[in-house]
Amino acid sequence: MRILKTENAAFPRSAWKRECRGKPPCLPLSGNRRDAAAGGNRRGLLLHHRTHTFLCLVREREQAFTLLEVMVAISIIVIVLVSVYRLHAQTISMAEAARFFTVAPLLAQSKIAELEIKSADELTNDSGDFGDDFPTYTWTATVDSVESELLGAVAEDLKQIDVSVILNNGESVYSFRTYQFITE
Repeated sequence: MRILKTENAAFPRSAWKRECRGKPPCLPLSGNRRDAAAGGNRRGLLLHHRTHTFLCLVREREQAFTLLEVMVAISIIVIVLVSVYRLHAQTISMAEAARFFTVAPLLAQSKIAELEIKSADELTNDSGDFGDDFPTYTWTATVDSVESELLGAVAEDLKQIDVSVILNNGESVYSFRTYQFITE
C-alpha cells in the first residue's frame, strides 16, 4: 500500500478521492486544518499537502446499508406484518361470531314458532336444517315433560322445549329454552 506523506500525518492513497485543483480551497467539516491533518476528524477531512494542494479524504465506507441495518429493518417489517395479520384474522373471527349470534337467535325463534303451532301429539324430538337460505346451519329440538312438586297437576300440561342452532357441525352452538302450556 502506497503511503502519501503530508506535513503532519500519513494516509493511504486509497483514502484520497481527488485533488482539488483549480477550485477554491476545501475546508474540513469541523475543526481547523491542523486538526484535520492530525487525523482528528475522519469524515470528509481535507489535508494540506506539501504542494499546498488540498485533497479530499473520502469516507472509507461506501454509501450502502450494512447487513445489520438490513436485518433490523426486515425484522421491524416482519413484526409489523405479523401484527397486522393477527389483527386481520381476529377481525374476521369476530365478524363470523357476530354474524352467528345475530342469525342464530332469529333461526331459533322461527323454529320455536313452528313448534308452538303444532298440537301436543305432534310435539316430538326432531332435527333438521334450514334449507338453501342457511346451508351451514342445522337445528335440533328436544321436547320434555316438566316435573315439579311446586306446580303439582299443572306440571302435567307443561312442556319444556329446547332448540339448538348449530353452525358447521358444532363449531358454534346457540341454545334456547322455552316452556309451552298445552291444553287438550
